[in-house]
Amino acid sequence: MLDGLREPVRLAAGLTPDRHLDSDAQQRALDALSKFAERLRGLPREAVRAVGTNSLRVAKNAADFIPQAEHVLGFPIEVIAGIEEARLIYLGVAHGLPQSPDNRLVMDIGGGSTEFIIGNNLEPQKLESLYMGCVSYSSRYFPNGKITKQNLKQAELAARNELQTIAKEFSCKHWNVALGSSGSARVLCDILELNGYSKSGITRDGLERLREELLDAGDVQRLDVQGLKPDRIPVLPGGFAIMYATFCELGIDQMQPALGALREGVLYDLWGRFHHHDMREVTVQRFMHRYHVDMVQAGRVAKLAHTFALQFLGEDADETALQVLDWAARLHEIGISVAHSGFHKHTAYILKNADMPGFSKKEQARLSLLALAQRGSLDKLEGQLKDIEDYVLAMSLRLAVLFYRNRSDGGLPALRGRFSGTKFHLAIDADWLAQSPLTETALQEEEKQWKSQGMSMQVVAK
Repeated sequence: MLDGLREPVRLAAGLTPDRHLDSDAQQRALDALSKFAERLRGLPREAVRAVGTNSLRVAKNAADFIPQAEHVLGFPIEVIAGIEEARLIYLGVAHGLPQSPDNRLVMDIGGGSTEFIIGNNLEPQKLESLYMGCVSYSSRYFPNGKITKQNLKQAELAARNELQTIAKEFSCKHWNVALGSSGSARVLCDILELNGYSKSGITRDGLERLREELLDAGDVQRLDVQGLKPDRIPVLPGGFAIMYATFCELGIDQMQPALGALREGVLYDLWGRFHHHDMREVTVQRFMHRYHVDMVQAGRVAKLAHTFALQFLGEDADETALQVLDWAARLHEIGISVAHSGFHKHTAYILKNADMPGFSKKEQARLSLLALAQRGSLDKLEGQLKDIEDYVLAMSLRLAVLFYRNRSDGGLPALRGRFSGTKFHLAIDADWLAQSPLTETALQEEEKQWKSQGMSMQVVAK
C-alpha cells in the first residue's frame, strides 16, 4: 500500500435509541468522505471500493443517508453483512502473516460490532459477527467516560452474554494463536506493554491490572497511562470490557496485535477481482453445488439471457450488469431445493438473506430481485425496478426462462431483440412459432404483463 488516509467518524456514536443516525454523525461522515473524494478524484470506478459496516447495517435511515454519501464521495458505497466483514478482516490479517499449519483466531472490535474468525493460512473456516462494539458500549455503559464497578461489570456481563452464542465453537480448543486487529486491540497492547503490565501482547494478567487502573481512575479522562492516544480515550472503556469478556469466555491467555484488518482485506479482495479470483464467482459455484442446481439448464438460461441483454442494451451494455445477470441466471432455480411450487420466491429469499461471501447487501438485493422477476406476474415488482437497465435484465432473464421451459436443447430459431427505451421488440421465425403454441401463448401473456407495468413488448413473427 503506497498511501493511507484515516479520518475517525464513529457513526455508531450517532445511533439514537431507535436506531437512526443523528444529523451530527451524518455530517461528520459527509465531511470525511469529502476529503477522501479529493484523493480519489480521477480514479476509474472499478478501481475504488467503499464499504459500510455495522452502523449502516442497523440504521433505519441508512437508505436516506447512503445516496448523500455516495454523491459526496463520487463512488458507490456497499453495505456489507457482518459475516462478509469478518471474511474481509481475516483476508487482511492473513496476508500480513507467514504461512503456518496452525489455526488462528482473529478478533476485531469495531465501533458497533465485533468479528471473530478462525482460519488457517488464507482460508477462514468459521466466521461470526456480534452486535457489540467499542463505540456503542462506551456510550451505553460509560456515559461521559465515568467508570464504576457497577457499570464496568454490566458492560462485561453484556459482552459475555453475547459471547455465549459462539463460546463453544471459538474456545481455545479450536485454535493455536489469537490475534487482535484494528484500533482497540492495538491500543490495549500498547498500554499493557508500555506500562509493564505485559511483556508481549495482550495478556489476561495485563488486562486485570488495567482493569484496576480504570476503576481507580473512575473516569477515562483521568486515566494516566502510557500508550493511550487522545482519539482512543472516549472508546477505551467499551473496547476494554469487550476484550476482557472475550478473554474470560473463550479461554484466551495471550493475544498478539495484527497489522492488517478490514481495509487491507477489501484491497486484497478487489485485487482478486482484477486477477480472476473473484470470491463472488466462488460463492455462486458453491451455491450451485449446495442447492443441486441443474448445471446444464442453468447454462442454457444464462447464455440466452446474456444474448438478449446484449441485443436490448447494444452499445450501452455494462459488464457489471451482465455479470449480475449471469449470476442470477445460474442461481435462478436454487429455490427448488425448498419447494417446486413458487420456487422463484424461495430463490429470491435465499439470495437476499443468505450469507454470500464477496457480495454486498445491494448486490444480493439485485440478484434477489431478478430471481423474483424470472416468472409470474410482474405486479409483485411494483416500484422495485428502478431504471432501464433493471427492466432489460428482468426481461432478458424472463425470456430465457420462457424459451427453455422444456429444459431441452431443441433448436431455437434465430431470436432478434431490440429495445427502443420504452418498447421491447422481439423478432422470431413465424413457422417455428406456429409449431410452438405453448411458447406463443406464453409470449402473448408476457406482452400483457409488461403492458401492466407501463412498458410495451411486441413479438413480430417473420
